[in-house]
Amino acid sequence: MKVVVVESPAKAKTINKYLGSDYKVLASFGHVRDLPPKDGSVRPDEDFAMTWDAEGRGAKQIKEIAAAAAGADQLLLATDPDREGEAISWHLAQELRGKKALAKLPMARVAFNEITKKAVLDAIANPREIDQELVDAYLARRALDYLVGFTLSPILWRKMPGSRSAGRVQSVALRIVCEREAEIEAFRAREYWTIEAVLAGPDGQAFAARLTHLNGKKLDKFDIGDKAAAEAAVAAVKAGAPFKVGAVERKSVRRNPAPPFITSTLQQEASRKLGFGAAHTMKIAQRLYEGVDLDGETVGLITYMRTDGVNLSQEAVVAGRKLIGEQYGQKYLPASPRIYKSAAKNAQEAHEAIRPTDLFRRPEQVRKYLRDEEAKLYDLIWKRTLASQMESAELDQVAIDIASADGKQILRATGSVITFDGFLTLYQEDRDDPLEEDDSGKRLPNLKQGDAVKPQEIKPEQHFTQPPPRYSEASLIKRLEELGIGRPSTYTSILQTLEDRAYVKIDKKRLVPEDRGRLVTAFLTNFFDRYVQYGFTADLETKLDDISGGRARWKDVLAEFWNDFSHLHQEEATHDGKLPSMQEAVAFLDKGIGTRSVVIDVLNDALAPHFFPDLGNGKAPRACPACGNGELGIKLAKNGAFIGCNNYPECKYTKPLAVQTEEEIAAGSAGPVEFGKDEQGRSITLRKGPYGFYVQLGEGEDGEKPKRVSLTRDLDPNAVNLEIAQKLLSLPRVVGHHPETGKPIMAGIGRFGPYLNHDGKFKSIPKDDDVLSIGMNRAVELLAQESKGRGGRQAAPGKEIGKHPESGEAVTLHEGKYGPYVKMGAVNATLPKSIEPGAVTLEEALSLIAAREAAGGGKGKKKAAPKAAKKAVAKKATAKTAEPKSATKKAGTKTAAKAKTAKKAVKKTAKAKSAE
Repeated sequence: MKVVVVESPAKAKTINKYLGSDYKVLASFGHVRDLPPKDGSVRPDEDFAMTWDAEGRGAKQIKEIAAAAAGADQLLLATDPDREGEAISWHLAQELRGKKALAKLPMARVAFNEITKKAVLDAIANPREIDQELVDAYLARRALDYLVGFTLSPILWRKMPGSRSAGRVQSVALRIVCEREAEIEAFRAREYWTIEAVLAGPDGQAFAARLTHLNGKKLDKFDIGDKAAAEAAVAAVKAGAPFKVGAVERKSVRRNPAPPFITSTLQQEASRKLGFGAAHTMKIAQRLYEGVDLDGETVGLITYMRTDGVNLSQEAVVAGRKLIGEQYGQKYLPASPRIYKSAAKNAQEAHEAIRPTDLFRRPEQVRKYLRDEEAKLYDLIWKRTLASQMESAELDQVAIDIASADGKQILRATGSVITFDGFLTLYQEDRDDPLEEDDSGKRLPNLKQGDAVKPQEIKPEQHFTQPPPRYSEASLIKRLEELGIGRPSTYTSILQTLEDRAYVKIDKKRLVPEDRGRLVTAFLTNFFDRYVQYGFTADLETKLDDISGGRARWKDVLAEFWNDFSHLHQEEATHDGKLPSMQEAVAFLDKGIGTRSVVIDVLNDALAPHFFPDLGNGKAPRACPACGNGELGIKLAKNGAFIGCNNYPECKYTKPLAVQTEEEIAAGSAGPVEFGKDEQGRSITLRKGPYGFYVQLGEGEDGEKPKRVSLTRDLDPNAVNLEIAQKLLSLPRVVGHHPETGKPIMAGIGRFGPYLNHDGKFKSIPKDDDVLSIGMNRAVELLAQESKGRGGRQAAPGKEIGKHPESGEAVTLHEGKYGPYVKMGAVNATLPKSIEPGAVTLEEALSLIAAREAAGGGKGKKKAAPKAAKKAVAKKATAKTAEPKSATKKAGTKTAAKAKTAKKAVKKTAKAKSAE
């Protein structure tokens, strides 16, 4: 018997069917070991020695694979056909070779680009050795990421408390996003006007034209800069009648199809056409690649989805051309096959493009076997692949110049008409941002030189220049690819890391840098500029490719990088030719950068335009609104950064690290704003604190704090007056007495916003209701509604995913305070970010629940008793202690049994799925 190891259980199930009973196929579940996330895992001073650790699931999978391989004739390592897949095979071989019983077991590497019976059997028949050059490239990349992350992060934590961490490639991606945001902030809109005309030819057909020449001069974009100039231009055009056609330009152009998908273009088009995020696209593609049950036969529908190669196999090209001829006709088939070459910098092109494994498996034929999102993505891949081999589209482009009687005013009309749709009959690539002028599909009348043209309407149109758009996930991936930064397998993780660290947020599908991200970028660009430069990162990617191609030694690349990086802020190298350890490098960099005050000065200079924008009101942007003579700046504290006055401690003005609006500045610029006094003569003021605006009563007496009430989120500080302030200070107020209990219902503003309180039960007041005016009827209605959430309150029922195949217990999906989770009985399991809540399957849910249950999850757990208490109990009654021990043992057995049942259920569900 031969043992085959693949990465995922879904793939293992499919391949086992192809290979039969002489093979046993197991899953590694991805990487089985990694560098422990602590100091010393990579040791530059020991020739880059690396310590690997297999924990948890990795150790379990190694044990399972070792047990199966102990009685096998051969072990075939069939992990994914890329650098990461090669590394997983290498890790497995290293671990298994270390076991005495397996030291002499024959091992080989097999790789296939698609999961079809033919591809798998061909790969099994042609095994090879592990590609050590690919493994070396992986080792170099992994070591680089570790060295940069574990050197930069401690520096960040020391110099900028509250920062998360920094990474080699993620920091560059963050810089791209932050620099685009700085461009947008620095942008100033510029006004310009165009003169648009509606004209009619001899046959009366109307068409649009735009003024291009005024008084004999060709117009530039900003030549008509205001309304007066536009009105003068309109008058000149009207005075130029009669008009006639001065020139007609016609030309035919060919538009070629886009190449088949690679990882980045698939992510971009899925974002534009389907609205999928990069991670979600790859998850769906993974399912299509690993196999779908088609009437009892499990087949991979697409080829491997992590690739930067645009070439297609000869078999796929032949099949595509045959299908085009049969379905669309010979005129849609070019004379020879199309051959593509990647335009991306540093593309490896080691694998085929992403394509259907069988182009004759049309989208409409497989739709019934797929989920909706899978069907949409398969349709996109199928159309793009087939279109890439179709004939070019042909368009007629026409430009007509219409001249005034004296020839000084000229208007131009442009249009284009598709004369042969070619590949456009099937597929057209979308854009991230639409073109400013798009004449496609605009038909013009058939005019010839000298024809008379009558103006029907001439009007001026005002325009303003627009700032560059923020990056979407798709356009950022495209930019990274253009710069040669990152690789197909890393784009998704780069984006996910930036979101996880709260360095960027997604707003309307666009990436917006958070202030924390801007701080980190400012720090890195000022103190580690070379290492976050686009060119440097791309050159390093080239060196990693040189390692995988056998053109460079991995330790030489690491030594060159580490020698420069670790001594970055040293005037003279004092290392005597030896590479420093990580601890020494951190010490060198920490000392070279300087004190925290140096960092603050640099950050203030770099980020002043962002945090202290000039509003054009004549006031100094950084003037303190409280004391009047202080200057605001970025301050660093234990829990992170904030903005404060340099006159501290005399002036204690602070505010969160955020850009203030003009309204907020106006409201808080004069310090406390007094509205009047109460009956006891205490002043009622509006103030601004670190957590926002609030009203205050008096100044406090005998060391007691004065009464303060925060403004609600929807209350504009500029709209607050004495009446509103008094109402706020009267909170909490009695709304009335509950008709059933007779107890008072109170309304107030707390830490989490406006609330109602009745008999110890709290209920949030919705944003559409006003805490100052809410009445009894509405209060009773809200209190009668079930609360959602934690703390003993009833949670939302959740959406049922399915039932446990043995117990019949419902498995449900919920949205919790900390994100989506699945639930069965008393066990809750958080959904990892890689799983979209809307796409979670019963099998995935049961796997998560089983893992959570095995780890001791679920309600009803009790904390272990203190050791001293246990000893005391043991001394008092030995006989009694036997009972709790026995009970504990039974409980442990019960938990283990439960976990085992859940795991069986996962397997059972998987079997049931494959049989459907």
